[in-house]
Amino acid sequence: MAVFNVKNVCDSTRTKLKETTAKMELFLNQHSLSQLNVENDPAMDEFYRGYLQDTRHLLVFCEVAYEKLGVSLRRPTFNVDFSEKVLYEVYHTCVNTFFYPKNECYSEDGRYAYTGQDAIRFRKKPSREVRDLTIELSKVFEELREDLAYYETDYITQRRMQGEKV
Repeated sequence: MAVFNVKNVCDSTRTKLKETTAKMELFLNQHSLSQLNVENDPAMDEFYRGYLQDTRHLLVFCEVAYEKLGVSLRRPTFNVDFSEKVLYEVYHTCVNTFFYPKNECYSEDGRYAYTGQDAIRFRKKPSREVRDLTIELSKVFEELREDLAYYETDYITQRRMQGEKV
């Protein structure tokens, strides 16, 4: 990829990560397990515990990536190799963590991805706040997935062909 293009992708990715971290942080600061599970349902307790855990992990991954992209963009001479490694990490940690959460409280149903409907399907019916946050985040992570599709497999293939360790 050209230097200019990599720099633009870093900049737009950083902006999107800032947006997602702000939304997750606000949600996590305003919602506790007991607030989400008002009926004290044990099954929902497990669901929300998993959801909150996954959201906290995703927040940390996004904050770390945001900082690394900032370092990349602030360097006096833009380092394409370092920046591409960071973009690769964003795809494989942030994007994949969102779409494949450890606790599987939700999943993406590809059948809905191209219909204009929300492709996120929840394992249990969540509160409105959880649903809204997840759907909002899914839109941004979908954009990131499209923007960073090159870093899913092509980046590694290119590096291996050049004989570099990844």
